[in-house]
Amino acid sequence: MKNTFESTETVKSGLLKQNYISSDEISTIVYLANKLNKPLLCEGPAGVGKTELAKAIAGATGRELIRLQCYEGLDESKALYEWEYSKQLLYTQLLRDKLNDTLGKAESLSEAADKLAAEEDVFFSSRFLLQRPLLKAILSDKPVVLLIDEIDRADAEFEAFLLEVLSDFQVSIPELGTLSAKHKPIVILTSNNMRELSEALKRRCLYLFIDYPDLEAELAVVRLKVPDLNPKLARQAVEFVQRLRGADLRKSPSISETLDWANALVALNAHNLENNILQDTLSILLKHESDLQKTKRLLMAPPPPRQNPDSYRKFSGN
Repeated sequence: MKNTFESTETVKSGLLKQNYISSDEISTIVYLANKLNKPLLCEGPAGVGKTELAKAIAGATGRELIRLQCYEGLDESKALYEWEYSKQLLYTQLLRDKLNDTLGKAESLSEAADKLAAEEDVFFSSRFLLQRPLLKAILSDKPVVLLIDEIDRADAEFEAFLLEVLSDFQVSIPELGTLSAKHKPIVILTSNNMRELSEALKRRCLYLFIDYPDLEAELAVVRLKVPDLNPKLARQAVEFVQRLRGADLRKSPSISETLDWANALVALNAHNLENNILQDTLSILLKHESDLQKTKRLLMAPPPPRQNPDSYRKFSGN
């Protein structure tokens, strides 16, 4: 197994090899989460790279990534395990003749019960256990990275259940007893701040807030992920996205949308951020009609004379 967590510097270099540009803060908190054996809770706007961080950690450490995508109504059976009763019943029917033969040799009802009890492991075993992400992470033969994605989408009841699992990394299954983790996984939880998480959950985790990057940091990401984009155009594009985030929009463009836009500019063989290109590709950055219309109006309107001459430049690449 790779070990890139010996220091904050090796964390940063390990993540960079996975094409993830890490700040000093991110590298430090990831290092400490591993060193202190604590789950890492990453909060921030959607699309700033929280899920990508978990993927990069898995790649850097050579571990399998097991992902639990949270949503409203998620419960234990979907997150932990399900017992396949239909499969168990089918198994019993297929072995009926063998079972009758075994019990038929008993000389008394008590002896038949004893013989049946001796075969319980056949009918109550892990072969009928359908592992969901949490149990899969606990029972894995090798260390893994467990990503609990968008925990804020799940109900508070599921969050409370999750506290028990994260505390001991063991689960009790009536048919099999208590199962404990062979290797404690690296746990990453992400949240888009759709609802306030409990203090109990936050206490059990190291906390990391990932915000939109500044211009130079986002430009570095674009250059790394979209190397074919003209350097001058790359800067123009990132500057434009940064200005959009400072505007009063319903939904600011995420880093992933910046990268989509950068790839689109490469596909269009663009060399400058001209007004017609902006008009035609804005929908890659903005996903709400009100934001599109507001931005297009500002792009089309000429700057007012002698009043706020920067208002046009705020949205244009000129």
